[in-house]
Amino acid sequence: LRRFDLAWEYGPCTGITRLQRWERAQALGLSPPKRVRDALLEHGDNPDVTYRWVQPPQ
Repeated sequence: LRRFDLAWEYGPCTGITRLQRWERAQALGLSPPKRVRDALLEHGDNPDVTYRWVQPPQ
């Protein structure tokens, strides 16, 4: 999921869930990885999966 978060070719990720970003990329014909969608649907009730990865402060 982190690789998907950091991949600029799928567009910005601010203010939307990972699944919304995946669906937008798919609608635009950008061919996002199907395994990302599968993971998001399988773990959709887990906020650590639903929302993008953020580097914790150090």
